[in-house]
Amino acid sequence: MRPIRIAFLVSLLGLTLLWLLAAAPQLVQAQTLAAWRGQLLQASGLLALGAMGLALVLTLRLPALERLLDGLDKMIRLHRWLGGAALGFSLLHWLLVQAPHWALQAGWLTRWSRGPRAPVSTAWQEWLQGQRSVAEAAGEWGLYALLLLGGLALLRRFPYRWFLKTHRLLSLLYLLLLGHGLVLLNWASWSSPLGLVLGLLLAGLLAAGALAALLSLAGRIRAGRRALGEVEALERLDGVGVSAVRVCLHTPWPGHQAGQFAFVCFDASEGPHPFTIASDWQGDGRLLFLIKGLGDYTRALPEHLRVGDAVTVEGPYGRFDFEGGRARQVWVGAGIGIAPFVARLQALAHRPGAGAQVDLIHCTAQVDERALQHLREDAAAAGVRLHLLIDARDGLLTLERLRELVPDWAEAEFWFCGPAAFGTRLQRELLALGLPAARFHQELFRLR
Repeated sequence: MRPIRIAFLVSLLGLTLLWLLAAAPQLVQAQTLAAWRGQLLQASGLLALGAMGLALVLTLRLPALERLLDGLDKMIRLHRWLGGAALGFSLLHWLLVQAPHWALQAGWLTRWSRGPRAPVSTAWQEWLQGQRSVAEAAGEWGLYALLLLGGLALLRRFPYRWFLKTHRLLSLLYLLLLGHGLVLLNWASWSSPLGLVLGLLLAGLLAAGALAALLSLAGRIRAGRRALGEVEALERLDGVGVSAVRVCLHTPWPGHQAGQFAFVCFDASEGPHPFTIASDWQGDGRLLFLIKGLGDYTRALPEHLRVGDAVTVEGPYGRFDFEGGRARQVWVGAGIGIAPFVARLQALAHRPGAGAQVDLIHCTAQVDERALQHLREDAAAAGVRLHLLIDARDGLLTLERLRELVPDWAEAEFWFCGPAAFGTRLQRELLALGLPAARFHQELFRLR
């Protein structure tokens, strides 16, 4: 979490500093409430557009950013934070526009004079001023649309396929709001030599966001990382509500590391879903996905999916790669969070002696004997010590229980995949006992 927290703070502080440096002369001269309101309007608009542009850039899933931010799961978390910040700054911007009108109607404020507008020096600026009324209307209705689409993105009960479609509309909305901002920008703040340099930096950021928006609308984001194939085999593990889907790819796949995931599309009308790859890469085009029936689509998948159905796989993504620096590791896989560990067990079985000394703790509330037998066999082949904790029989995993199962836990590096609240609690308790934060790895993947 630390890299994305730093990136989030640096992004917002950097945008704020950009505005402060550019607007410094106007801020020094601002002596009236109207003048300060005008500067805050500029600042809130810049922060909203900047945060939204950065959020869109993250949707490009650039490998360099994935390395910098420690995985696509972290990038998606940062994307959500920046989207929330953009929504908050947009609301602040709208309130700054509306508050004087409300205060006038309530009699709390007497009408003030705006003062003269900045002089127009070019035909381009003259044309922009002629578009002010259109830009103001676009900004107001754009905010309402942003509130609606942002609310739908946060609503977990909103069907996933519609989430994907409506979320893409945010790219179009960004282009609309970008036009609003360019028309209403206070160009005087960017006319000094320093302002021009800062303006170029801002223009680069906004242009990158616009490019990402256009690529998203065209459906071209990471198109080069998509492979085509078909469903080769299906197995239903009824005891745990999981479908084991084996895919055979017919077009090039770059290979993957255990612990990575991919976006898988079985149905174009539904769109791609993220699933962990539960198999080691052997160069034969075959991938295994363990798909838990957690939503409407995944619960109905066994009834609709057939051997031979076409599939598109995009990836691989993620940095949950087990590449720690210590010779001792503890893995905790809760529920369907066992999937990345299954892939790693297979990788270790194919390359004996390549990994660390490992204890794998699998916690589950549901039981499927076939699935557990597969897991036992994989662990034995990999030389990994397996601890099965079934909730009804063994109770929940506590810190005390973990320390009993793995007495030398303090020397280990931890890898956790499962419910976020469970992982957060376990991490907090281990850190309180002195485990360095860098030795606890947790998958944070969640689209919304």
